[in-house]
Amino acid sequence: MKIYLDYNATTPIDQEVVQAMQPYLNQYFGNPSSAHSFGTETKMAVENARRNVAALINSKSNEIIFTSGGTESNNYAIKGFAYANIHRGNHIITTTIEHPAVFEVCRYLEKHGFTVSYIPVDEFGMVQLEQLEAAITPHTILISVMHANNEIGTIQPISAISAIAHKHNIALHTDAAQSVGKIPVDIQEMGVDLLSVAGHKLYAPKGIGALYIRDGLFLEKLIHGAD
Repeated sequence: MKIYLDYNATTPIDQEVVQAMQPYLNQYFGNPSSAHSFGTETKMAVENARRNVAALINSKSNEIIFTSGGTESNNYAIKGFAYANIHRGNHIITTTIEHPAVFEVCRYLEKHGFTVSYIPVDEFGMVQLEQLEAAITPHTILISVMHANNEIGTIQPISAISAIAHKHNIALHTDAAQSVGKIPVDIQEMGVDLLSVAGHKLYAPKGIGALYIRDGLFLEKLIHGAD
């Protein structure tokens, strides 16, 4: 008998999730953008799911968008905010231990007119707040620090980082793929502006993610077409 121990990488789909989704794979197949009853039924399910995700992190439902996973959420959060705020500045701060879905996005932006500071961590994987604040410049627009590390599990002091960021009128993004559904995540207490969620880390199917966008924050679209 095989025993699966790699829950840090991904999780199996919970049977409750399978049962909850089954009707929408067969019976309720309408396009949620359609005005007829088939679309309305699906739209109601989407909005109910949005409310559930919002309740999970203590946000408003209109602050939640769905994505194809954590990678898209991180891309949209960082690129979308960077492109929408290039008129304010072109400097981003992150850490040396971010997931590739953040690290590679920052590398990409460096090729497109942005500068990025990569803050090292201590022997426990913790960001040193003094170093982070010292890296801020008049051109800094965004800080991105993961909530829980995907390799060693270090939980960063996001609320303290948020206080530093907002003192300098800088937005804060956190990749919470490894924390949502495992430890309490409250965006009101954390004070984040953007938060990424990966469904496959908490017993949902692959290809499902979410992004919290603080009400009033504007992101430049990366994909154009139907919303």
